[in-house]
Amino acid sequence: MALPLPPGLTPPETAFMCEMEMVTIIPRQRLEGLELLGGPIPPLNPPYRTALPLWLALLLKRQRRANILPPPWLSPPSLLSILDIEKSTPSFSPPPPLSPHTTTSPPFLPSATSNAPPDALPYHWLELGEMLLEAASDDIAEPDNVRRVMRDLREVRMAKMRAGVGVLEGGREVNMNGVGGMEVAEGRTFIGGVVDGLRKIGASKEMSRREREAEERENGIGGGEEDEDDMDI
Repeated sequence: MALPLPPGLTPPETAFMCEMEMVTIIPRQRLEGLELLGGPIPPLNPPYRTALPLWLALLLKRQRRANILPPPWLSPPSLLSILDIEKSTPSFSPPPPLSPHTTTSPPFLPSATSNAPPDALPYHWLELGEMLLEAASDDIAEPDNVRRVMRDLREVRMAKMRAGVGVLEGGREVNMNGVGGMEVAEGRTFIGGVVDGLRKIGASKEMSRREREAEERENGIGGGEEDEDDMDI
């Protein structure tokens, strides 16, 4: 008997979804167009830039048939600027703005191509950055610094998620605006555990309150004021 699947996407599933993001490449060889389930791929003619799904761009990169142009936000100056925003405010840095003419729905926005906004982290920023650093580090400026700043960003943002869970005890909602896909997948277990714990504590408090009220009624403690009012009338 198969075990029930956990709710939501797991980290490996989130990384798989990230591979559908469009990135910009510079082909090194001429290649004919392809007809894929996700749509047609145009012919590749060096040195003209082309936007391809990440999975195909990584395949061509490993075969040395193309170079990948990293998005503008995947650079030390942009990441450091975003890190300063993360450290200066309790909320998350704002995501890329939606274009009024976009034909793609979140999270598959054109936020990983070479013309993406340089000052905002997209939905798949973490897994996309790790994949590009692993397979195309030679196409990224200062890859070691990019790894370091991405690690700092991840730690700061995860600390915000853990701190934000504290508002659940007061019945408030956690602000998840700007949180990335991998961060949601990794934090779901922690947040779900906190919610279950608070639910159990609330149920225990409610049971204790009912038992106390029942005991007070049995001992004749409750209703004294109402009896005095009836006698006055």
